[in-house]
Amino acid sequence: MNARAPLRSLDDALADLLGHAHALGRTEEVATFDADGRVLAEDLVSALQVPPQDNSSMDGYAVRRGEIAEEGVVLPVSQRIPAGQAAQPLLPGTVARIFTGAPVPEGADAIVMQEDTEAVGDSAVRIRAVPAEGQWIRRSGEDVTRGSVILRAGQRLDPASCGLAAGIGRDRLRVAARPRVALFSTGDELVMPGTVPPEQMRPGAIYNSNRFFLRQLLARLGCEVGDLGIVPDRREATLEALREASKHHDLILTSGGVSVGEEDHVKPAVQQLGSLDLWQIGMKPGKPFAYGRIGESHFIGLPGNPVSSFVTFVLLVRPFLLKLQGASRVQPPEQWLPVHFDWPKADKRREFIRVRRDAEGGLALFPNQSSGVLTSMAWCDGLADIPAGKTFARGDRVRFLPLAELVA
Repeated sequence: MNARAPLRSLDDALADLLGHAHALGRTEEVATFDADGRVLAEDLVSALQVPPQDNSSMDGYAVRRGEIAEEGVVLPVSQRIPAGQAAQPLLPGTVARIFTGAPVPEGADAIVMQEDTEAVGDSAVRIRAVPAEGQWIRRSGEDVTRGSVILRAGQRLDPASCGLAAGIGRDRLRVAARPRVALFSTGDELVMPGTVPPEQMRPGAIYNSNRFFLRQLLARLGCEVGDLGIVPDRREATLEALREASKHHDLILTSGGVSVGEEDHVKPAVQQLGSLDLWQIGMKPGKPFAYGRIGESHFIGLPGNPVSSFVTFVLLVRPFLLKLQGASRVQPPEQWLPVHFDWPKADKRREFIRVRRDAEGGLALFPNQSSGVLTSMAWCDGLADIPAGKTFARGDRVRFLPLAELVA
């Protein structure tokens, strides 16, 4: 590929990449307790109403409104209804002591909360407020109606949706199987933390930080990660690693060695075993990117600089992996926030700068935006999306991508 070839827009590159991603189709059943982060593979239809019957949302007294025309009415207490216990019909001219979540007795049409009452002896109560119709009653089916689809196939489950599934009695859920991803690094300059102390590092050696954040990003996306470690920087070793990985994985992911003109064994090895496209994307950081196939396995090569690798993963690889799982939404929701800094120099590439929300509700800028400064990713809580050729002044609003969404 010619180094002077036109840059591809990020949107075009993402569309191209997602065009290669087809849902794997494998599913499995998991406990609802273990379904957080997984992609639902079936519509969930409720077989019951939630709540199953009208119930009280307060501790207090179930009453007939027609018997309380004014404040100060005293009525006898005819029954006590804790949560989980069946209620008897409310006797005329009486009230029922009721607790939060307990079923509303037949005949009652409002709840007077305990704070608006006063005990009179051991078996009567003074009502100090005239209730409104339906006050503090949660109606049957208010949350979920019988026969309704409460969660759709393709939805990525979170704690709230797992709770909702449990609320209709589902202790197990059918979800998309975990994508199998082979992760490895190449380069004789890489050293694993813990193997060599900092004071003994040889000249030119660097600790392999990319492998750590990539593995954790993959795990958060529900992937089954095969960590192949650091492959020796030799052609035959690279070929063997790729050949074996392609037999058992849906995706092979590497970082480094995909820049135009870079001497590396990964590119020729992938080309020998399958196919490879090298892309130059008009984004900063993260211009070099590679996509290919080895047999039935996808191959993605990320840039080697840590920030470039991180950013290209969350913007390109994350939606790709979600689509492999059949997710209906692969992009996070947009936010627009004001910048609290000036950005006076436009770049020909679309920039994703590391920012953090400040106390005034705007965005503060990390001072060093170099693609090798991983400190910026640890400091920021999101990326500001700066269009190509665009400058900003303090107070202008920019598209903000929260990191919490990008790494979830």
